[in-house]
Amino acid sequence: MAEATDSLLARLSGRTPGTDNGTGWAAIPTTQPQHGPAASARIVPEASDEDESLERLLKRIGTLTAQPGGVGEAPQAPAAQGRAVNAFVPVEPQSFREAQVTESQIEALVLKYMLSRGNSTGRECADQVKLPFKLIDDLLRQIKTDQLVVYTAAAPMNDYVYQLTDMGRERARRYTLECTYFGSAPVALSDYIASVEAQSLTKHHPTAEDLRQAFSDLLINKRMLDRLGPAINSGRGLFLYGSPGNGKTSIAERITLAFGDSIWIPRAIGVDGEIIRLFDPINHDELPLESPAGLLDQRRIDKRWARIKRPTIVAGGELTMQNLEVTLNTSTGISEAPLQMKSNCGTLVIDDFGRQRMSTDELLNRWIVPLEKRYDFLNLPNGKKISVPFDQLIVFSTNLEPRDLVDEAFLRRIPYKIDVVDPSEEEFRELFRLMAPKLGMEYRDEAVSYLLETHYRPINRHMRCCQPRDLLLQVRNYCLFQRVEPQMSPEYFDAAVENYFSVM
Repeated sequence: MAEATDSLLARLSGRTPGTDNGTGWAAIPTTQPQHGPAASARIVPEASDEDESLERLLKRIGTLTAQPGGVGEAPQAPAAQGRAVNAFVPVEPQSFREAQVTESQIEALVLKYMLSRGNSTGRECADQVKLPFKLIDDLLRQIKTDQLVVYTAAAPMNDYVYQLTDMGRERARRYTLECTYFGSAPVALSDYIASVEAQSLTKHHPTAEDLRQAFSDLLINKRMLDRLGPAINSGRGLFLYGSPGNGKTSIAERITLAFGDSIWIPRAIGVDGEIIRLFDPINHDELPLESPAGLLDQRRIDKRWARIKRPTIVAGGELTMQNLEVTLNTSTGISEAPLQMKSNCGTLVIDDFGRQRMSTDELLNRWIVPLEKRYDFLNLPNGKKISVPFDQLIVFSTNLEPRDLVDEAFLRRIPYKIDVVDPSEEEFRELFRLMAPKLGMEYRDEAVSYLLETHYRPINRHMRCCQPRDLLLQVRNYCLFQRVEPQMSPEYFDAAVENYFSVM
């Protein structure tokens, strides 16, 4: 199994299997992509005389201008500004076989794109399916010979403007009836599995300093950080429980920052003809690469992959069993990856655990094996069952007592249970001190003392981490309504408390 995975990673990185020399993925960004004997034996479309002339010209221009990003440079990983550096960089395939797609699959994508677009150049088609232009150019020449497209005009850089013929439109419509997808060419499932292993959370071990930076905008005491540290390093799962308003969700949302900034994921995955869309603009924040300095992008990075922030996906009361399975849109024929697959190499937060539309027993029975084995089984619309990595930090955030929600067998699989307690009086005052300037007010300690002596201690009211922010917002809004300068004063706190705690 390890040898097979190493072979997949070698092909994705462009190196020869068995020649790692101990450098691993860290060597990829600084190494010229070289394909081993097996790769060199693959069928690679021959470049035309015009292509060779253009490449010689670009090499000459790059030499004269001495600009980075010239022809033949290795893919460079973007400069990492985070605490952990992700050395995984997918390398551009040199043939359809190396990309693990067939010509008929790409033909279908190109024809459906041209049916929706009308006229299109070869480079626009290549940008749409995210494959090298030389592969798409040869494919377009072939389907022109098959009378599916025709030239309508010449385009810059040895390209043409293409248009579908009547026969091409008919074939594109048939493809569209099966599936309307015409985006990025899919990545093989085996390549995706190898990429998750290379970028796994378990390969990173955040330190206390990493955690302090990740939670720099929150007031977290050292005891809480000492409890969170081992749980985050485990990369497995934890319960955050305690009274509402003490920052459980805020803590869960920032955990991912301790593992580094970015990862690479496929835009879509192909499995036996099924297209599973993985990249989700709602849950994933793309980090586009900088524009190339030369005329063409010669970084040799596989554009079928998207560089994103390590994902933090929050699912609350709206979570259903359907969100945890591959779902097929019957009108488009496109499948959508489940939430746990979209959160691989990141964090999945189950917020308000126990208040989902599905019962806790259903959720726990669904995940009891993946939490133990670190892989999940998914059923595809065509009846095929696949195994995918279950590689994320699962955070269950709840206001309820965990023992009242789940049984001992499940609690054993969540090794860390952390009680997020109420802040001390000193921390409560510090929260006011931090929030006041952000809301345009000067901190006044005597006003906070009045608040505690008048509205907290006499009735034994519990202090919560969210209350300083919420009360100061009430004060600011009251002052804006009265057209006076916002400030912390006893009378304004009286008005805020009357509104905020009226039914609490």
